Amino acid sequence: MTDTERADAPSSRERLLALVADVILEHGVADLSLSRIARLIGSNNRMLLYYFGSKEELLNQATLAAFERFPRINGMLGRLRGEGPGDALDPAARLLRAWADISHPDNLPFLALFFEAYGIALHLPSANRGYFTRIAEAWVPEVEQMLAGAGVPADAARLRAVQVVSTWRGLQFALLAGTPRDALDAAYAAMIADIVR
Repeated sequence: MTDTERADAPSSRERLLALVADVILEHGVADLSLSRIARLIGSNNRMLLYYFGSKEELLNQATLAAFERFPRINGMLGRLRGEGPGDALDPAARLLRAWADISHPDNLPFLALFFEAYGIALHLPSANRGYFTRIAEAWVPEVEQMLAGAGVPADAARLRAVQVVSTWRGLQFALLAGTPRDALDAAYAAMIADIVR
């Protein structure tokens, strides 16, 4: 690699990542080989491996890049923390708004990609350890912080945060499977009422 290529490396990596995010949002990840990805984005296997190390890490990073394109889901945590309109909302209202953000119809392509990528990653758990760590840690600290800020004791805030995030995952799955949105909204609202009581 030349000095010019080294200097350009971060932008080249980001450009490739954006192209792969385009591909996985359009085609999913199940039937994508590294060669097919390279062909679809006009690159080659060697370049993708240089920047990402493995197909698994490339897909993990591309999934995260795709996440950035869904502003309702991407901005949900800021709104949950009260960084914007409605900061004075009580914890129940914030949690209800978070589910409305996550389940918005605009986010369905990302939710489908998320579950597809997760299912594939389960077949190679050792190669996807970083992905599973990110998934396990995602959103829980923010929900915990919001609950603690609302006066929920630390141990209870952590437990309830895990409960809320786990419920979000299950509701997302049910939404994609065709469960009526109003039934999911009602079930979630009942659970949130119990949590913040």
